[in-house]
Amino acid sequence: MRVEVPLGTVLGFLLVLTRVSGAFVFLPLPGVRSGPEVARAAMSLGLTMALSPFWPQVASVTPSPGQLLVWLASEAAFGIAAGVIVALLGEAFQVGAQIIGLQAGYSYASTIDPTSEADSSVLQVFTQMAGALLFFAFGMDRQVLRVFVHSLQVLPPGSYQPARASAESVIHLGSAMLATGFRLALPVVALMVLVDVTLALMSKINAHLQMLTLAFPAKMLVTLAALAALTAIMPRLYEGAAVRALATLAGLTRN
Repeated sequence: MRVEVPLGTVLGFLLVLTRVSGAFVFLPLPGVRSGPEVARAAMSLGLTMALSPFWPQVASVTPSPGQLLVWLASEAAFGIAAGVIVALLGEAFQVGAQIIGLQAGYSYASTIDPTSEADSSVLQVFTQMAGALLFFAFGMDRQVLRVFVHSLQVLPPGSYQPARASAESVIHLGSAMLATGFRLALPVVALMVLVDVTLALMSKINAHLQMLTLAFPAKMLVTLAALAALTAIMPRLYEGAAVRALATLAGLTRN
């Protein structure tokens, strides 16, 4: 028994797959980037099939090649924009870890980043793992999927057009994420400045004391203590950043 699938359904599947795959390029899921290509393709295909009740029926069943390319480009643009918005959410902690690690001396201790397989500081890998845990703890995966479902309802494939307002909202979100990273890092940096001043005063009082050998372990211990104290407010900072990221993501559907 042969089953014929309408060409409009095939085109709808292709356009939705393009939108979903564009988001997976930047989506900060742990292990996605370092995983095999087949697994990532299967994940995009599975999510596309999960959205099958919301596949639109393409009105024009015989689009020209140029029109089809324009549709695919618009879908890829929406998916990439959504992926960048969600990826910026995790960059806030990365910026803070980079600032703290450079000042505390943790940049000398590097490890393998499991997502990119590149040398990264210990604090960066730690904050990346913490950001991934908070991503799932706050249900951001469900929120992103809900935004994709809503986008398919209000923005049928091919109707999305990148606008200046959308670009400005993404840029403003990036600046907000940088501000969040600085807010997380500044208390720790201030404590390390106090440690440097204290060691400098002690070396002035007694020139025979070798304060340089104590600088690194003291700053590392102060950093660990400060980060332990800031752990309680990290979920609150992440929640505020997540609300802003979801608002920016929802703004794409109001294009």
